[in-house]
Amino acid sequence: MVKQQGIGTSHAKIILMGEHSVVYGQPAIALPLPNVKLTVTIDQQTDKQQLINSRYFNGPLADLPENMRGIQKLITALVTKFNGHDDGWQLTIASELPAERGMGSSAATAIAIVRAFFDYYEKGLDRDELLKLADIEEEVTHRSPSGLDAATTSSDKPLYYIKGQEGQPIEMNLSATMVIADTGVKGATKEAIANVQQLLADNPAAANEHINHLGTLVEETKSFLKNNEVNKLGTALNAAQVDLATLNVSDDSLDKLIKVANQNGARGAKLTGGGRGGCMFAIMQTALGARRLASVLKENGAKQTWIQPLDAQGAI
Repeated sequence: MVKQQGIGTSHAKIILMGEHSVVYGQPAIALPLPNVKLTVTIDQQTDKQQLINSRYFNGPLADLPENMRGIQKLITALVTKFNGHDDGWQLTIASELPAERGMGSSAATAIAIVRAFFDYYEKGLDRDELLKLADIEEEVTHRSPSGLDAATTSSDKPLYYIKGQEGQPIEMNLSATMVIADTGVKGATKEAIANVQQLLADNPAAANEHINHLGTLVEETKSFLKNNEVNKLGTALNAAQVDLATLNVSDDSLDKLIKVANQNGARGAKLTGGGRGGCMFAIMQTALGARRLASVLKENGAKQTWIQPLDAQGAI
């Protein structure tokens, strides 16, 4: 059975704590950002064309560019799964997520595409199959994905994650608001990873001290989230930023916005994702303070900002 329209949704994610150290066996915490949305719609066409409509490309599925090869592979697998080679449709991707900023854009796209196809063909979809199918795209885009992006962009709960293990939902009861800001500089994850590796080679004792400390901060943060300890969370975020800066994964654009946030009422602020550009975030006690900070960050060079109430996620 084919519907006139299939719809699939997902959202952004952000790593609250544990980027880079998670590569070395330490835990990480990632948060879903339901306010930053991505929607995929599949509209039935009378002819047999299969068309893609997105901010990067408009045209036939077969003509997708190289940087969308993961999406092409995923859609082709779904078409085969549903024996839909002769079905005509237009698939539209409407995304509020910036690309290459550590917010899970490729994973969110994959999750929404899978959900849209299952809705279009009116089939049930469980979480294991959702993540397995989304991984088809992520394997192409990220080669050896941790699975954290797909798990969080499809989840309505914060996740505690250790590499090689399934993410575990954690409790959050936090009366605070997050402000996320894009530096406008594409994150350079490979460069940041290389910097950590170089520091490990040159001074393994010092590097491991910071990596292990980040793991300790993650464990403490679990408690802060559960018990609404906003000030302690902020202190932990600032401490994590010191570790990340010492590991040489921050940069001037991130440092500037983090400093501005802390000078304008943030309880704490740090980079998120791969670093060397990309995004930072700050925790504010109130929604009004968050809106004010978003404006100040834009005045100081942020290219885009997003506001995510965190108290709403306690029941997610």
